[in-house]
Amino acid sequence: MATALASLYTQLPVRSDTAMTGEITLSGLVLPIGGVKEKVLAARRAGLRRVILPKDNDKDLRDLPDHVRQEMEFIWAERIEDALTAAIPELKLHVNSPQLQRRPSGSPPRRNGPALDFALTPTLVLWPGFERFSAICSTSFVGGA
Repeated sequence: MATALASLYTQLPVRSDTAMTGEITLSGLVLPIGGVKEKVLAARRAGLRRVILPKDNDKDLRDLPDHVRQEMEFIWAERIEDALTAAIPELKLHVNSPQLQRRPSGSPPRRNGPALDFALTPTLVLWPGFERFSAICSTSFVGGA
């Protein structure tokens, strides 16, 4: 859903050869999911050979047949930025603002910061109206840290 919203807002297309699955927190972390084998096999049946998955699900690939693992391209996402840049090739992320810096892995989430810890942009400046997009995202997801 976050990728669809980002694509709609930026007017940039999502790659049509890519499947994706995962859950994100409001702070942008990509959480592991269940049913990786079934989801990858379904993507393969649909003719897709590129799949974006949560990084913490990398161990689940051992459940796939060898020939399927060799045919498919897997992109591992730890944060929403990873998933969005893999799914929307023209999208660039702007994280130079001190308020929008990506938190180091394992650091606690900010409690009084923006709903998302980054800004998406097709150029080198923040989107006009990013706060509106952030508010849409924060009401669209159930998330924690």
